[in-house]
Amino acid sequence: MSLDANSLTTNLLVTGMVAALVILMPWLDRKICGWLGLSLRGGVNAHPRADRLLKIRQGILTAGVIGYLAVFAWLVFFSRTAMNQYLVHVAPLEDLKNAFQTDRGFSDVFSRLFTEGFSAFANVKLVRPEDIAQFYMNLMVFVPLGYLLPYSFRWFRERVRTRPVGACFLISFLTENLQLMSQRGLYDLDDLISNTLGGLVGQILYILLAYVLTHPDWKRQARLDAAWRKTAKKKALAPMRRRIGSNRTVLVSPDADSAKDFYTDRLGYRVIGRTESGLLMRLGRSELEIRTAGEDILPAQTLCISVSNLSKVRRRLQAQGLEPSGYKADPYTGLREIQVTGPDRVRILLIDYS
Repeated sequence: MSLDANSLTTNLLVTGMVAALVILMPWLDRKICGWLGLSLRGGVNAHPRADRLLKIRQGILTAGVIGYLAVFAWLVFFSRTAMNQYLVHVAPLEDLKNAFQTDRGFSDVFSRLFTEGFSAFANVKLVRPEDIAQFYMNLMVFVPLGYLLPYSFRWFRERVRTRPVGACFLISFLTENLQLMSQRGLYDLDDLISNTLGGLVGQILYILLAYVLTHPDWKRQARLDAAWRKTAKKKALAPMRRRIGSNRTVLVSPDADSAKDFYTDRLGYRVIGRTESGLLMRLGRSELEIRTAGEDILPAQTLCISVSNLSKVRRRLQAQGLEPSGYKADPYTGLREIQVTGPDRVRILLIDYS
């Protein structure tokens, strides 16, 4: 059976497939991971080979995104034959406007909407339903992409309100230009608008459904966030929190230069400044200051570092001759953490934030 992109049957079929993806995927993912003893939140895993299983899961998700893009590329490029002319349609939403017909014009309809209510639409007739179906299909095609990008990749989850829809816009923009240059379609501004809206819908569905299903404590966290926002504006640094990208930990040591060798040679810090009383090192956006102290008895000290791949960091620490502790759950977030002992009995705590 051949499917017409503008038919009601095709629209219903695509809508059903997208709905199944949006609802069933996180539910099945949570069930399977729970059965295997895997934590989707990055916490301590019960399965002894959890790291390998999580890599397999990530590979399946990545393959799903690549498969979607391959099908999309076939539909918009390889399934079409090249035309002998370049076609451009840049009038925004003109097809949607032409799908309806009214005697007095749409400006008159909207002006009477506030006085006559919905009866103002009595003279509006649908004359080209295929134009609406085409716009709807272009929107629905990008809903899975806006949904799968944050579901599959941490980079999109970190800025879930902007990065997925931004990527959908760029992919659609690139597609329209390639179609124009290859003459395998026309450059249609309506397609760019509908594709971006579809990515936005998918992004919102991820936040409302996938995140909720994979984070059972979201209500509690949302209440805590709401309570914090009520008073955060009055705090000194909270309004500028998005501009604060680095943190500094201060440690004391009887011999700062001796301690430096451990942090530079073993952990990879870089010395960026010196004073008479100590030195400053940096690793990424995190800074570590070591001050020289004359006391023989030092206080208990902790250096906390957030990492994105704790299992890999653990192996690299072992390669440096350090033996980390076993995985434990951070008491505040439930995320995985390991510990190693540094110079001057400093407790180095590494927490997996991914």
